[in-house]
Amino acid sequence: MFTRIPKEIREEVISKAKAGEKVAALAQQYGMSTKTIYGWLERDGGADTVSILKYNRLKRENQELKRLLGEVTLELKWGKKGSHGPRFN
Repeated sequence: MFTRIPKEIREEVISKAKAGEKVAALAQQYGMSTKTIYGWLERDGGADTVSILKYNRLKRENQELKRLLGEVTLELKWGKKGSHGPRFN
């Protein structure tokens, strides 16, 4: 069944999504589907909104890659996994 969502709520959700909040979390918080929110974002800003969504996704990927790179760097610095300290040759 279709329920009309007030304009104020729609604008609030769009604003939070553009600020970087996860669409899935917003959908759960406001009791709506992610498809609804993505549709609003697409209509609200067109290509500009897509770039914001893409930016936030890339930002999360970048943070994860940095975390992984840090782990690999430490493993190389201290030797292979299971080693307890630096290796001396």
